[in-house]
Amino acid sequence: MDLQDSEAPHCDFISVHEDIVNRVMQVMPADQQLLDLAEFFRVFGDSTRIRILYVLSQSEMCVCDIAGLLKMGQSAISHQLRVLKQMRLVKFRRDGKTVFYSLADGHIETILAQGMEHICE
Repeated sequence: MDLQDSEAPHCDFISVHEDIVNRVMQVMPADQQLLDLAEFFRVFGDSTRIRILYVLSQSEMCVCDIAGLLKMGQSAISHQLRVLKQMRLVKFRRDGKTVFYSLADGHIETILAQGMEHICE
């Protein structure tokens, strides 16, 4: 990603295109939905959470497995899993004394794949 341009290109004169503005206003989501969407994407802003999501896109795993794979402590992994669970990005199931985590649904894997495709272009 090239961040060398210090200023975004802009019009040389101010002229609002009312037809475009009105058309877009008709399809804009409510402010609360946009805030919720921003919060959803904020969760993807942490590399540890991204790593956990990628791991879980391959297989369901318990906290011990994830911690071992990522070479991190179980408490750090548990903390991040709690955040991911609160945002409904992961789910869990119990098998005896073991708790297995997995991605909540196929949307999460799609988001990861599209993000990776975008940065690799």
